[in-house]
Amino acid sequence: MSTRKLSWLSKLIIITLVTGTSSLGISLLLTTSGFEHLLGIVKPKSESAKANQNKLMSASAQQNISPATDQMNEIPKPFQGTIVYQGKLKANEKVIALTFDDGPGPKNTAQILEILKKNDIKATFFMIGEMVKYFPQVAKQVAADGHVIGNHTWHHWYRRMDVATAASEIDRTAEIIYKTTGEKTTLFRPPGGFLNNGLVEYAKNEKYAVMMWSEESGDAERRSPQVPMLIKNVLKYAKPGAIVLMHDGGGNRSKSVKALPEMIAGLKTQGYRFVTIPQLLEMQAQEQHLAEVASPVVTKDEHPNN
Repeated sequence: MSTRKLSWLSKLIIITLVTGTSSLGISLLLTTSGFEHLLGIVKPKSESAKANQNKLMSASAQQNISPATDQMNEIPKPFQGTIVYQGKLKANEKVIALTFDDGPGPKNTAQILEILKKNDIKATFFMIGEMVKYFPQVAKQVAADGHVIGNHTWHHWYRRMDVATAASEIDRTAEIIYKTTGEKTTLFRPPGGFLNNGLVEYAKNEKYAVMMWSEESGDAERRSPQVPMLIKNVLKYAKPGAIVLMHDGGGNRSKSVKALPEMIAGLKTQGYRFVTIPQLLEMQAQEQHLAEVASPVVTKDEHPNN
């Protein structure tokens, strides 16, 4: 056989092999499942399969949450969908609730947690959703230490909002608090105490207890008082059932951190003990119930001696 014939036969064999290989490659590429199988990719075959996969992923994520167990996050039904400024208690019920807004933060919140732990005090932290997103470990520590967490919106906006925006601000925050700490909250505090920008209306419809305050340290004022005045503001106006507003976020809160130990010491000297917001509301509900039992309502056709 001549060299020319051998060369032609070799070319024919090579072309045949290349064509066969190309056909196999093209068929794999055209059949997406075959191509994905080679790469180890497994995709749901339908929308329902995708939904089932998402549910499994969500369940797996929730299994990694270790919910705090030493918290009273349930609030009595009479307070759901209402606005509360303070606990209405008897004069001899010397309890007070410390609350902290605008966190969590990596520095101030951690310092406040240490002070509360040293004094064996549980407080209520109204958290901004965006801050929980940035500092999830701090939020987890708040819950792990047994403190109660409340909703303080995602962005801390003051402006007027439509229903969709208000819903997003509150619902997104509730969701990230739950995903991060395992806690479901029914407490809401409107940023700046604004009651008529759409947030409170939505929160009340969702059965949140809208928590205001009866006294404040003044640590969030534009010209924040010095430490001695912050302490004085709290001690001077303390009363049974008071809800004290302070801040662990929203700026430099080093003054609040410095003032807190002396505030606590002064309130203890006055005979106060410290409760969370749910505990305070539960105490008021119990007192009201006892009062109703002791003094039943008398109708116009009924005499109390009958």
